[in-house]
Amino acid sequence: MKPRHRKLALAGGALAGLAIVVALVLNAFQSNLVFFYTPTQVKGGEAPTARTFRIGGMVETGSVKRDGTTVTFAVTDTAKTVSVTYTGILPDLFKEGKGVVAQGQLKDGVFVAREVLAKHDENYMPPEAAEALKKGQAANEKIGATVQGMKP
Repeated sequence: MKPRHRKLALAGGALAGLAIVVALVLNAFQSNLVFFYTPTQVKGGEAPTARTFRIGGMVETGSVKRDGTTVTFAVTDTAKTVSVTYTGILPDLFKEGKGVVAQGQLKDGVFVAREVLAKHDENYMPPEAAEALKKGQAANEKIGATVQGMKP
């Protein structure tokens, strides 16, 4: 084999190896990528049905039901509500009326959580959840103003 052909073969092999490494890294990144959705987005059909994602908002007051280690509760952004089921031990800070982020999959209209994260303290809330709550409250206020404007 001529030296020129040997160099081309080595360059081609290195390029193929680099392409394989890049493909593996991108595949791992894609499978570990988890997006955040609000209850309004989930009810609107924007959330994936066969893929893991996060949902966040406030735990609706009076919605927590316990059956052994299985807990069902509702997450709301004050506009829409999504039912969540979780089997396991909940964080100590998990309470009704407090912020929560759950990671899992949507199955038959119910979010089945594999992980539940409660907010750290009274002042902390994930930015996405805070923005969703603001939008939900603004929508509710707009609807309330419209309804009041219709009254005689």
